[in-house]
Amino acid sequence: MLRAVVGVMRERAGFAWAGIAFVEERELTLGPEAGERRESVVAFPVAFRGERVGELQVSPAPDPDDADARTFLERVALLISPHCLVGWDTGGEPWEP
Repeated sequence: MLRAVVGVMRERAGFAWAGIAFVEERELTLGPEAGERRESVVAFPVAFRGERVGELQVSPAPDPDDADARTFLERVALLISPHCLVGWDTGGEPWEP
């Protein structure tokens, strides 16, 4: 699913590159990506239940004054959050989405 998201971000949303990084042992590790990364990259935090679990990264960065683009990227980050739980520790408790 996440590979499809970065593909759509590149092919249909107009970004040259899109990637999703996961928090693994308190470090970001780049996961699925599509396209050609440029120098201008912007990251949007991906959080699940208030805890940072990753980042949605795109390049080139949208114009800072483009509120619609920022809202769109923040929404995508929210929608992918349950799928970014790589290495997420449930503390032995069963997990219900």
